[in-house]
Amino acid sequence: MILTPLPDDELTEALATVGRALADDPLAAAAFRAIAATRALIDRGVDLPAHRAAAVSLAVRLGIATIDEEPAAAYSWDGTAVRVRSEAWVLLHEIAHWQLCPPERRRLPDFGLGAGPETGRIAEADAAACVGAAAREREEQLSSLLGILWEAELGQPALLALLEQNWLEGWRRPTCATFFRRAVADLRTLGHLDGEGRPAARVVLAAA
Repeated sequence: MILTPLPDDELTEALATVGRALADDPLAAAAFRAIAATRALIDRGVDLPAHRAAAVSLAVRLGIATIDEEPAAAYSWDGTAVRVRSEAWVLLHEIAHWQLCPPERRRLPDFGLGAGPETGRIAEADAAACVGAAAREREEQLSSLLGILWEAELGQPALLALLEQNWLEGWRRPTCATFFRRAVADLRTLGHLDGEGRPAARVVLAAA
């Protein structure tokens, strides 16, 4: 849910302001430009069948097992596979979680973070949670941005997710750009972005 909706003229100003604030950081600036450039894709349609097919194909390319069911049937991620009958951006967010999750937590439903918003078996997912609040929040932030960058990479309207996940909240304040910059740096350090700020299809094998 967008905390503060932005009309078109204000969105234009917000993108320009944050872009300028990132100008001294080539990596963050490139990542932000890639997302902002998808504004033109919004009118072509959101969550199209082709978008979902591309997200499923990415999961397969990364070696992630899939189940053709809604997450409400059990879990978004059940410890072995991801359920793919969801919006494209939701599936890309789950893929990002898989990439960021330590291999030992991949055995747990919803990656040991507690139930996600799509999960049906909420009590069981919450019972499997094993991550502290601060670590969970940071992992969610990084998964959010990595999923958004995958949308941009796949030619999908990533800007909508950037707005819906409130990355432009408080865009007039320097902290907005600083928060984005830090997340990009962390993703790069972890090996999930290349030197141009694009998401890397980095496969991390599960622990035996």
